[in-house]
Amino acid sequence: MSRPSPIAPTVDFDKDGVQHGFLRLPYSRDDSAWGSVMIPICVIRKGKGPTALLTGGNHGDEYEGPLALYDLARTLDPKDVSGTVIIVPAMNYPAFRAGTRTSPIDKGNMNRSFPGRPDGTVTEKIADYFQRELLPRADLVFDFHSGGRTLDFVPFCAAHTLSDKALEQKAFDAVAAFSAPFSMRMIEIDSVGMYDTAAEEMGKVFVSTELGGGGTSRAQTVRIARRGISNVLRHAGIVEGAVETGTTQWLDMPSGDCFSFAEDDGMIETMVDLGEPVKEGAVLARIHSTGRTGIAPQEIRAKMSGILAARHFPGLVKAGDCAAVVGALVS
Repeated sequence: MSRPSPIAPTVDFDKDGVQHGFLRLPYSRDDSAWGSVMIPICVIRKGKGPTALLTGGNHGDEYEGPLALYDLARTLDPKDVSGTVIIVPAMNYPAFRAGTRTSPIDKGNMNRSFPGRPDGTVTEKIADYFQRELLPRADLVFDFHSGGRTLDFVPFCAAHTLSDKALEQKAFDAVAAFSAPFSMRMIEIDSVGMYDTAAEEMGKVFVSTELGGGGTSRAQTVRIARRGISNVLRHAGIVEGAVETGTTQWLDMPSGDCFSFAEDDGMIETMVDLGEPVKEGAVLARIHSTGRTGIAPQEIRAKMSGILAARHFPGLVKAGDCAAVVGALVS
């Protein structure tokens, strides 16, 4: 932490108005000896007030967030703003350009790289800049996710259960304002190194989403993203206007029993569609051996009742892949 960040912003975070610029990270490579990674950033500011840090492309194969945030950067009028909105539509820009979950430069998973290092890999340098320069400025942090190329989700907005219950309530109030079809009380398989964890440990209100997946976007999920982020900014008092409320179904992830993992390689057959109810013990998916004929498929059974909130997306699965996630209905 004693080394300065090598990233240089071309925007002034304390200047009123609209600025479109870059976070410029020097990156010497074969095709550009004194080259740089140029990460797009927009700052929209008017006077004093809360600061929202909005990010997409934490994983480069997830598109609802970038679509919503590039649009917001283009259309948000500073006259409607009280405070500051910092927009980074494609946080892991090398991964976003490649359409991959992790960076093609260093294979870095941005959401497992915090707090980062100023003298580390390209991904670690970007994480370090967010850790030291952007997160401390923020009151509200909103990070868009979807399933990428390997998962598909019912569209939900989410926050984590936290030991700090006052901070947790602020986060879930923002989730409610987003007003997705589903709202999730979320737990993580492993929270070490996550952007989420870095923000929450600083006492920031952190909200995220999972909006579809399959390495693409749908008209419905992009509409949810655009309307939802406008709602959250209005809820936070940063943007003028009323929150457009809608109906949401709350889901809970009470334990690790939500997750089911493949124990064999093979071809996966989904037995329940997204959003459909499941009972404890029900078959969620079957894995068919592809090495030879005559072998009965392996069954993956639900360890709890609820709805199918997520599923493995590609037709082929490997041992250890997340095959399904069940969310518990909250009445």
